[in-house]
Amino acid sequence: MNTTNLPKTRAEAKATGAKYYFTGDPCKHGHIAPRKTKGSCVECLKVEWAQALETRADYFKEYNKSEAGQKAKKGYYERNKDAVIASAQARPDEAKNQYKKKYKEANPDLYKELVSLRRRRFRDATPKWLSPAQKMEIRLKYRLAIELSRATGVRHAVDHEIPLQGEGVCGLHVPWNLRVITQDENLKKSNKLVDHPPEQ
Repeated sequence: MNTTNLPKTRAEAKATGAKYYFTGDPCKHGHIAPRKTKGSCVECLKVEWAQALETRADYFKEYNKSEAGQKAKKGYYERNKDAVIASAQARPDEAKNQYKKKYKEANPDLYKELVSLRRRRFRDATPKWLSPAQKMEIRLKYRLAIELSRATGVRHAVDHEIPLQGEGVCGLHVPWNLRVITQDENLKKSNKLVDHPPEQ
């Protein structure tokens, strides 16, 4: 903040309607900085705000871990699902990747458990009678998703048209139940059934 044209005293600031004044003298905490006409030294305020934010962050960190916090988050998501998904989809890929990386680093045990659960769900949903050619067809679906993501710059994913854990019905991890769609389409679909027959 440029202090050159600021009033020199609070009285002068009040008289002229200025929001700040600058005496050139240190405040009680040693800051030589402008002061608010209706407040204190701006540097002191910055320290107070930083401390308040830290305390507030600690509070919400603990609250989010609590049963009440989890219930509130779940309720908010259920009431605003479309808006939450739209907001997540609107974030740049770089921001999404940074969030995932940070989440993995902060929750290594939980992430391992989720990965293990996902693999187990896929394994349980894969029939033992699938032929080698059909298993290769599944792998090719995932390769196609990767290639499309690289070629278009738009993230693609392999979707189960009949979800493995759907609402009222569970599908199988078989080639004819798989299709390659964009990540955004996959997030919108979630675990719902599609309204057209699986691709052959």
